[in-house]
Amino acid sequence: MLFARLATITYVIWGLLHLFAAYEVYSLGKTLEEGVIQGRILQDAWNILFFACFGTFVGVKYIWNNQRIGHWLNWVVVSAGDIGFILNMLVPGYISLVPGGLGPLFWLLAAGLSMLAMIDKRQEKQV
Repeated sequence: MLFARLATITYVIWGLLHLFAAYEVYSLGKTLEEGVIQGRILQDAWNILFFACFGTFVGVKYIWNNQRIGHWLNWVVVSAGDIGFILNMLVPGYISLVPGGLGPLFWLLAAGLSMLAMIDKRQEKQV
């Protein structure tokens, strides 16, 4: 259960980082002239907010108790969000690796801990 609890804590930290990121993107969007570009930036803020809330909720509700569905939900949804960020923002260099890489770092830590929790659970059942 230790790995599941550590994964949950890591997902909560990841979620908090993304709540801050959503606020920053929203603040940027509000400085832009009204129109399609502002709307797209505000939609991005909304999407980041959704990912943050989803990953945190699933972590606390399901991964804390090492439930398989929670691990899979966050592996798919959180990974989709962070892979998009990595490919579209970090790789082209629009955002610097520090602090921009903190989110992906916590995502990888959480996903790895989550995997270890599932392996640990499987080994407990075999004993």
